[in-house]
Amino acid sequence: MSPVNRVEATEEARAFIDFLKEKHGPLMFHQSGGCCDGSSPMCYQAGEFLIGDSDVLLGDIAETPFYMNAAQYDYWKHTQIIVDVVPGRGGMFSIEGPEGKRFLTRSRVFTKDELEELRG
Repeated sequence: MSPVNRVEATEEARAFIDFLKEKHGPLMFHQSGGCCDGSSPMCYQAGEFLIGDSDVLLGDIAETPFYMNAAQYDYWKHTQIIVDVVPGRGGMFSIEGPEGKRFLTRSRVFTKDELEELRG
């Protein structure tokens, strides 16, 4: 049985992350829950966004760390975050903006067994 991850990505998103890493170097994700594209995962060059005490590292996708604001995480902690990529304009601060694609958060509720594994 494979371990349960709090954050995953679709194959399309992983391929796009790899493309962006080749173009820009190491990356990171942050989802804030704020007013400006708060429901969208924002992608930055590593170090371009300062992680604070109120941010939670959910895990890595495509060897890229994914952080979420703790207040928003409190609402999402019972779900697995699934990062996808779709056509369209990304958040105005997110690195994928000029590429004609944007990252999107999807989710699914963890099963009871998965939640126990995550707590264990």
